[in-house]
Amino acid sequence: MNKIVQGAFCLIFGMLSIVAGAQVKSVDQKVDSVMGLMTLEEKIGQMNQYNDDWTATGPVTLDNTKAEQIRQGQLGSLLNCMGTRRVRSWQMIAMQSRLKIPLLFGQDVIHGYKTTFPIPLAEACSWDTNAMELSARIAATEASAGGINWTFAPMVDIARDPRWGRVMEGAGEDPYLGSLIATARVKGFQGKKLGDLNAVMACAKHFAAYGAAIGGRDYNSVDMSDRLLWEVYLPTFKAAEEAGVATFMNSFNDLNGVPATGNKYLQRDILKGKWDFKGFVVSDWGSIGEMINHGNVKDGYEAALSAITAGCDMDMESRNYKDHLAQLVKDNKVPVALIDEAVKRILRKKFELGLFDDPYRFCNAEREQRELNNPAHAKAAREIAAKSIVLLKNEHQLLPLSKNIKVIAFIGPLVKPIMQNKGFWDVEVPDIDSSYVVSQWEGLKNKVGKNTKLLYAKGCAIEGENRDGFAEALEVAKQADVVILSIGERRDMTGEAKSRSNINIPGVQEDLLKALLSTGKSVVVLINAGRPLVFNYTAEHATAILYTWWLGSEAGDAIADVLFGDYNPSAKLPISFPLSVGQIPIYYSHFNTGRPATSDTNHNYNSSYNDLSIFPRYEFGYGLSYTTFKYSNLQLSKKKMTSNDRIEVSVEITNTGNYAGEEIVQLYLRDRVGSIVRPVKELKDFRKISLKAGEAKTIQFVIDKEKLSFYNQKLEWVAEPGDFDLMIGASSKDIRLTDSFELIP
Repeated sequence: MNKIVQGAFCLIFGMLSIVAGAQVKSVDQKVDSVMGLMTLEEKIGQMNQYNDDWTATGPVTLDNTKAEQIRQGQLGSLLNCMGTRRVRSWQMIAMQSRLKIPLLFGQDVIHGYKTTFPIPLAEACSWDTNAMELSARIAATEASAGGINWTFAPMVDIARDPRWGRVMEGAGEDPYLGSLIATARVKGFQGKKLGDLNAVMACAKHFAAYGAAIGGRDYNSVDMSDRLLWEVYLPTFKAAEEAGVATFMNSFNDLNGVPATGNKYLQRDILKGKWDFKGFVVSDWGSIGEMINHGNVKDGYEAALSAITAGCDMDMESRNYKDHLAQLVKDNKVPVALIDEAVKRILRKKFELGLFDDPYRFCNAEREQRELNNPAHAKAAREIAAKSIVLLKNEHQLLPLSKNIKVIAFIGPLVKPIMQNKGFWDVEVPDIDSSYVVSQWEGLKNKVGKNTKLLYAKGCAIEGENRDGFAEALEVAKQADVVILSIGERRDMTGEAKSRSNINIPGVQEDLLKALLSTGKSVVVLINAGRPLVFNYTAEHATAILYTWWLGSEAGDAIADVLFGDYNPSAKLPISFPLSVGQIPIYYSHFNTGRPATSDTNHNYNSSYNDLSIFPRYEFGYGLSYTTFKYSNLQLSKKKMTSNDRIEVSVEITNTGNYAGEEIVQLYLRDRVGSIVRPVKELKDFRKISLKAGEAKTIQFVIDKEKLSFYNQKLEWVAEPGDFDLMIGASSKDIRLTDSFELIP
C-alpha cells in the first residue's frame, strides 16, 4: 500500500503533462491532487506554524518534538528560522514525511534583512514610493537568499497615537499615503511574481484596526464605528490586497467586542467575501489561544472553533488547531470543507513559490553569501536613509555645515553606539557581526576633511539622572565652531510591547542641551527615535533640528550627507507630532464640531483646551529644506464637474533658494457639506519634484469622482454633489494656494 501511495505521489509531481503537447496542470489542479492524498491529520498539520528553537518574537512554547512532528506531517511552517544551513536542515526533515510537503519559512523582515533600512515610519517620511519599493525589493532579495520565503510585513495599520510602540512599523496617520506605501512595499517584497528566487510572500498586518488600540496600549481593545473602520482603517489593507499580497495576518485586538482572530466579519465577510482574497490568513503569535483571555471563548477547543469558523487559516504558535481541530471535526462542529479550504490556500502558495518543484530552492549558500555582501544594497540604504531625515528647524541657515569648518564637537549618548542605529525589529542574521553598520561617529569621520578636527564627549546616558558627563561635554563644546548633539531613545524603547505614557526625550538629555546652549555655541540636534517624541525645550531653543529616527545600517553616512549638504533634506512627516500627550490622539483630518476652535487664545465655549494648544508641535506633511519654494499660478480646467467628469489642476513651483532640492507638493480637499460630517481636509494627491536653484516647473493633478467619494451612513461609496475646497501646500497647515469647485448632479 505504501508503494502505491508513493507511486501516485510521484505521478502527481513528476509528470507535468499527461501526454506530449498536453497543457500543464494548473496550480489548483496540483493542489487538488495533493489534497486527495492527505489524511485529516496531515491537512491540520499544514495549518500549524511553530517557532524555531533559537530566537522568539513572542511567548515561547517549549517543544523538543518539532522534528518528529514534521516527519509525521503535523507542521506546515516555521518562523524565526534563518540561514540556508538551518533552513535546509529543517526542510530535509520535511522530506522524510509521508507526502513530502515542503515547509514555509517566515520571518519578521520589517525594514531589511542584513542590510537594514530606516524603520518603516521613517521611510514613510520620504513620501517616495519608488524608494520604499526598492528597500523592500532588496530586503526580499537578501531574505530569500537566506532561506526565507515569507515575511510578516508590511504592517499597514493606520496609527494616530504615538504612545503605541508599534507606530514605528507603519506609515503614519493617513489612509491615502498609507495605501500608496502599502502597495509599494507589497510589490517590493513579492517582485515580479511569486516563484522568482528573489521574491518572498508579503503579509498585510494586522487585520484590522490594531493601530487604534485604546490608550495607545499594545494589544488593547478597539472600539469604532463601521464607517470609521471602512474610511480610515481598511483602505491600506484593501490596497495591499489589490497589489496581490499573498497573506494577511489578523490582529491581537478585539474590534467592537469581537477578537480579530475570531472575527468573521473581518475575515470571511470582508476579506475573503467582498474583497475575494485568494491567499491565506495567519494568526498573530498565539492570538487564537489568547481569545480565552479576551473572555470570548472558554478554552482551546472553543478558540480553535471560533478561529477556523471566522476564516483564520494558519495558527501561529498557539497549538490550538493541532490539539483540537480533529476533535472538532469528529464532533461535527467543524465541517471538513472548512479545513480543506484553509489547506488549499496554504498549498497554493507553496506551489506558487516553487517549493514542490525544489524544496531547497532558497537554500543556496553561494547565493546567500553573494547577496548579503552586495555593495549596491548598502548604497541604496544610504540614499533611502538620507531621504528619510526630516529637517524640523534651521535657524540662521546653520545647515548645511561648511566643509571648511575647523572644529566640530560631536556630543551625546548616541554618537558612538553602533547597533542603536538599526532600530527595533532589525534581523539578527546568523554569523554576521555588526561591522557593516556605520555609526554616527564613523559617518562624520568619513565626511570631514583632514583639516577639520572632530571632538567627542558622551555627556550623559540615554536614561537616568546622572550629569557627571556634563562638564566634559561643556569643555569640548567650548573648543568647537559648532556643536552637534545626538540624543533620543534606545532602539528598544519603541516597538511591539513598547507602549509608553511618557514620550518625552528620556533622562537628562534635554538638560544637556540646555547646558551646551549656555556656551553661546550653535547646536544642531539629531533626534533618534522610533516614534514622535515630545521635545518642547529642544524645539524652542536648538539652533537646528534633524529628526533622524532609526536609519539603519547606513545611518552614519546618511546623517553626514545631510549635515554637510550632499543631500538636501526633503522628507515630510507622515504623522503629527504632539506638543503633549494631553493632545493625543491628534491628527490633521479631524472633523469640525458645532463649536470649532480656531485659535489658542479664545477658549469661550468652544472645542479647545484651557491649558494647552489645540495645534500639534509639527503637523502632518511638515518638513523643511535647505532651499525655499514658491507656489503660484494655480489653475483649474473648470469650476464645475459631473461624476463622470474630471478637473485638471495645475500649479507652478519655483525653487527660490540657493540649493537644488526636492519639494513634496500636497493637494488637500474638503467637502463643505455632506450627509455626514466630513474632515476639515484630506490628502488626496501629492507630487515629489526636483528643482535646481532658480528652476520652475508646472505640475498637474487630476480630481475625479474617486477623490471626492466617501462612505456614507449605509457604507456606500458615494460622491455627493456640492461645493469642495481645494488646498495646495507644503504641509497640512502650510497651505499656499486655495480655490473651490462644485460637483453637480
